[in-house]
Amino acid sequence: MQRAITTYGLAIGGLTAAVIARTLLDPWLGDALPFVTLFGAVAYAAWIGGPRPAVLVTLLGYVAADFLFIAPRGRLDSTDFPQAIGFVAYAFTCALIVALGETARRAMARATERRELMRVTLASIGDAVITTDVDGRITYLNDVAEAITGWRQQEAAGRDLGVVFHIVNEHSRQPVESPATRALRDGVVVGLANHTVLIRKDGSECPIDDSAAPIRDEAGRVSGCVLIFRDVTLQRRIERERAEQLHTTSLLAAIVESSDDAIISKSLKGIIQSWNVAAERLFGYTAEQAIGKHISLIIPPERLQEEEQIIARLSAGERIDHFETERLRHGGGRIHLSLTISPIRDASGSVVGASKIAHDITERKQAETERETFAQLMENSTDFIGMFDLAGIPYFVNRAGRELVGLDSVEQARTTPLAEFFFPEDQQRIVDQFLPEVLANGHGELDVRFRHFKTGEPRWMAYKVITLPGADGKPTGFATVSQDVTQRKKLADDLRGLAADLSDADRRKNEFLAMLAHELRNPLAPISNAARTLRRGIDDAEAVRAAAEMLERQVAQLSRLVDDLLDVSRITRGKIGLQRAQTALTPIVEQALEAVRPQVQRMNHRLRVNLPPHEVYLDGDSARLAQVLGNLLNNACKFTDPGGQIVVNVTAEKGHVVIRVRDNGIGIAPADLPIVFDMFSQVDASIARSRDGLGIGLTLVKTLVELHGGSVMASSDGPGRGSEFAIRLPTVEARDPAASQPSATATARVTPHRVLIVDDNKDGAETLSMLLDFEGHETRMAHTGQDGLEEVRRFRPSVMLLDIGLPGMSGYDVCRRVREEWGKTITIVALTGWGQDEHRKQAREAGFDTHMVKPVNHDALMKLLASIPRAGDVSSSAS
Repeated sequence: MQRAITTYGLAIGGLTAAVIARTLLDPWLGDALPFVTLFGAVAYAAWIGGPRPAVLVTLLGYVAADFLFIAPRGRLDSTDFPQAIGFVAYAFTCALIVALGETARRAMARATERRELMRVTLASIGDAVITTDVDGRITYLNDVAEAITGWRQQEAAGRDLGVVFHIVNEHSRQPVESPATRALRDGVVVGLANHTVLIRKDGSECPIDDSAAPIRDEAGRVSGCVLIFRDVTLQRRIERERAEQLHTTSLLAAIVESSDDAIISKSLKGIIQSWNVAAERLFGYTAEQAIGKHISLIIPPERLQEEEQIIARLSAGERIDHFETERLRHGGGRIHLSLTISPIRDASGSVVGASKIAHDITERKQAETERETFAQLMENSTDFIGMFDLAGIPYFVNRAGRELVGLDSVEQARTTPLAEFFFPEDQQRIVDQFLPEVLANGHGELDVRFRHFKTGEPRWMAYKVITLPGADGKPTGFATVSQDVTQRKKLADDLRGLAADLSDADRRKNEFLAMLAHELRNPLAPISNAARTLRRGIDDAEAVRAAAEMLERQVAQLSRLVDDLLDVSRITRGKIGLQRAQTALTPIVEQALEAVRPQVQRMNHRLRVNLPPHEVYLDGDSARLAQVLGNLLNNACKFTDPGGQIVVNVTAEKGHVVIRVRDNGIGIAPADLPIVFDMFSQVDASIARSRDGLGIGLTLVKTLVELHGGSVMASSDGPGRGSEFAIRLPTVEARDPAASQPSATATARVTPHRVLIVDDNKDGAETLSMLLDFEGHETRMAHTGQDGLEEVRRFRPSVMLLDIGLPGMSGYDVCRRVREEWGKTITIVALTGWGQDEHRKQAREAGFDTHMVKPVNHDALMKLLASIPRAGDVSSSAS
């Protein structure tokens, strides 16, 4: 209904347009041709709706034309004869138009129906269809063609066929002529050659089969082409799979026939179905004799139950690997076999039979039996005895061997590859180098560590390995008889280490003795020269002064050498100690500077000292700290050429003080910095650069600084660029700053004393007596302990300078006798070469007031005598 209304509405609209058009033409047409525009409206109505809308438009059109364009206008007049004739002519013309329009409309409908039928037919075809015009341009693609090519109908329409249907040879990759081209050219049906690939729009590939045929018009002329093709990917895959299956089948058949192992197939009922050549050789039955027979043909009677178990497992789809058993040969002989049995399935996956691969292990079994017999004989050996196959898998390790490496049983050993007996870093050497050499030579031996599997402990073994030959003489495995040499190895290593240590110690001893001889000889030459000068030039005051200064310097040098040696002895025996107390740093620095100042002046060095603005306090041994700084300053002087510069920088940090001694001397090579603090080390040992010293000064520095809880570090920019030593020490808060300041010693005048010198060194006693006489003291001498006691009775001294190492009676005994007989009124000073801590302790226990080490420091001795108040003679009542 809706469609009819729409059709009639369009027809009336067409009529209205025609009437308007005639009205617009009226000024030119006048009364002529009143129906000229109406015929088009009638044709339009007939085309869109058929006869009925056309008839309606014809009648309405005549009424409108009669009223509007036929005179008299403005009214309808049907009585006029000419008008009647005109109406008949108009109606006839409109009837012809309606008839022709209906005929054309029906023809168009039939053509459209045929096209739709063709479209539906092509769309329903399972193959891809493409049609073209006579020039090869695409006019149609069905859905399958769109899916295969990747082109949509809208995109492909009007394009050249070669763009959408791009094909190449599958193997050569060369373009292939489209069959449509030949069909258009020759007018024949064309099929495509095999192995053609279609290149899709996205670049992917699809193998196809196709054909093309020309489309002809009513006159038989070629007006286009239809191309039909299909995707044959699945077909090609099936063909390949079939070819591969055929090849695999052929290959498997060849393998089965050429295999050295017997390969047999059977049904689930045990009927033999195939029997290869190797099976004929192994069991002695030909294929004709075996195929069709039950598998029990080759099974010993007592093992028939095995076959039932095998069939049950196969029926469950289970594969059986390396099943070792016995089977019968033709004639009754027995062979040991390793069987691998696999189920055979049909197309549905059901198990229908079994395939057996039988490997003859008779020789291996015999060899194993022999080896196990041999192993029993060796089970009680105390050596590590083991046997391994060529793959490195043990099949025997004796009890001693298992205990050595922490294995609990032979079964555990059999699951442990040979390489795991060794440490990872040794495995490659053993497996890739040593064992191949054993295979080549038949034997080999080396020392190697075995690994204890439980504790990881290494055990050194003398690993001796030989090859085990088979029946054909070729190696079948390895055997080892190895001894535990851990203790021997340790002793050898200890001996080598001891020898190396002794060699190094001997070398260092020889170097040290040579250095010590050199250093001791150095002062002797100037001392000897000074002595000669004094003897020959006694009247020359300047010569005497110079000789005396030289003697003092060289004696001081000898004293430093002896002190260093004693300190080194304490270090090596762990006997060095500190007399710790709170002390200010400035006096320590000044004491060290004072000691080194003569050397600085003699070598014309420039010495600069930078101290912090506030005093720094330490908890330490001031004498030892002064020794530390003095050693560093002494080194700086020695290893800086004359005219050099030495800078001492003292900086206070939070909780620490840092003392840096910097020089511009010979410097230190980077390679020597790590050993600069080693004992007896002089990093620059060349003759041209040799300097005084035993190479122990920096060792003392490091030891003493670390005893104070500090650290020391050396640095240098290299040879010729100077060096710097930095000491870091912990500081403390001052408890009584005033007590830490040095007190002035009142030595305004000399207090004369009676001094008894007891020393077995006559030269030493006489020279000391001369010095004391020059200072205004009265002296006497004795050279034995007994003589010393006699002089005490006669001389009644107030001060006694007593050597400890006296002949007959030691100084300790003399001191005790004096204390027992004359009490404590005499000040007794131990004057000795023994200066170690235990010697000082013994001196205090014997009754000495103080202890001074030879050669005695003259200034220290004078200061000591000045501090002793003058006392009367020894009281007789005390005796």
